[in-house]
Amino acid sequence: MSLETDGIPENDDELRAKLHQETAQIGWVELQRFYARGNVVRVAPGQDLIEVGLSLVRDDKARFQQWIQDGSVGEVKPDEAQAWHDSDATVWALVVAPWVLVQPDS
Repeated sequence: MSLETDGIPENDDELRAKLHQETAQIGWVELQRFYARGNVVRVAPGQDLIEVGLSLVRDDKARFQQWIQDGSVGEVKPDEAQAWHDSDATVWALVVAPWVLVQPDS
């Protein structure tokens, strides 16, 4: 479930396919250590997780900044992390080292 930095496809369609293969559902509890390190990025339900991963890999700062401003991407707030922990939630995750993108089910 992690995209290696070596061998990143140049073609965006190939990269999207690779990212899609690296995406999985995982229990929030298993991601707690990454959250504690500040390496988790929340992707809002309805936002395309693969496109966010693609932009992260391609270092598309302008697009990322727009998502941060409109609330589509951001940090996992402590109360949300606690609620996910308490409910034993499962999230969609995509690792683009050192970041873990997480997206709760709608």
